[in-house]
Amino acid sequence: MTETSSTPSTAGDAHEAPRGRLQRLMRYIPLVAPVLLWAVPCGVLLYTGQHWPLPVTLTGTVLFVAGLVGMPLAMARGHGRRQQDWAAIIGDTLLGSAWVLFVWSVLLGVLLRLALTVAGVGDGQDRARIVTWAVLGVSAALLAWGYYEARRVPRVRRLDVELPRLGAGLDGTRVVLITDTHYGPLDRARWSERVCETVNTLEADLVCHTGDIADGTADRRRAQAAPLGTVEATRARVYVTGNHEYYSEAQGWVDLMDRLGWEPLRNRHVLLERGGDTLVVAGVDDVTAESSGLAGHGADLAEALTGADPDLPVLLLAHQPKFIDRAAAHGVDLQLSGHTHGGQIWPFHYLVRLDQPALAGLTRHGTRTQLYTSRGTGFWGPPFRVFAPSEITLLLLRAAS
Repeated sequence: MTETSSTPSTAGDAHEAPRGRLQRLMRYIPLVAPVLLWAVPCGVLLYTGQHWPLPVTLTGTVLFVAGLVGMPLAMARGHGRRQQDWAAIIGDTLLGSAWVLFVWSVLLGVLLRLALTVAGVGDGQDRARIVTWAVLGVSAALLAWGYYEARRVPRVRRLDVELPRLGAGLDGTRVVLITDTHYGPLDRARWSERVCETVNTLEADLVCHTGDIADGTADRRRAQAAPLGTVEATRARVYVTGNHEYYSEAQGWVDLMDRLGWEPLRNRHVLLERGGDTLVVAGVDDVTAESSGLAGHGADLAEALTGADPDLPVLLLAHQPKFIDRAAAHGVDLQLSGHTHGGQIWPFHYLVRLDQPALAGLTRHGTRTQLYTSRGTGFWGPPFRVFAPSEITLLLLRAAS
């Protein structure tokens, strides 16, 4: 394998400057975003020519102000030092609702109003009220559908992945990927059981979890995570940390997964052998591990591949797709990742793409390396998934024809 160098790659240099500017911009988002999320829908629905009766206008304004004030307070109580689940549920639900209202207030507030004007439908007040009811109707429908999509057991996504260096003895190896389960304030123990039952129907040789198991410590979310101990694989069950583990005592999650029978691949590898051929299955800590301050944690691909035959194909587990630059530099054949949730609530995926090289699906990076990015099995924060369905992934590894 290519030796690790202390000098950043050319690809890393190309992305460093824009990502640095993005990080500086992100500092101001917590201050500006809540105001925009609530003020824009309030203006579009109440103050753009509707001329609602005064009680309607006042009631609507009070509701939007309550959302603007209540959302950050609830999220601070729920996700801050106090970690109160009821507050997290309220804050997360308000955040998702505000995002959907904001998006469709902007889209329908411009496009529908323009279409009505061109069609000559009604006067200014009629058009403004039609836009209001359209925004409310579309938002309500998407939130109801998005809640159902977030809470259901994910559908299984199946695809073949050809790895030219894979030996014929390993052709047809069945790899199941789950990721970003995000057990959290909403108790999903039964959902977790059903996910694991679905995984067990897939007759996997290898089952992988690429991190973000939960929001909260292992002690706090143990009941929701416990069904992971029932997952079956003929060869191995392997796990790597995600960034959310490092918000919630990551070592506790590593220890719990080990007790549940999963093999934590913390900068190390195992060998999967069949029919006289071998596949290196490696894993690294999440890229945020080093800055977490947790002793002994940090992504180190060179360490993960130490002792592996460089002529063998490599399957790498890395939580974030942006690790692909390092994977390609080391000649990894296939990287499995999560983290993006496919954007989770459209059109948030445009913001995700500013930080990650892939959003979902199979992509190629360089001459050898492929990346599969899962949309995730669970959801983070807002209990909604809009145009970004969750998934359990079955990858059939294929040798070259």
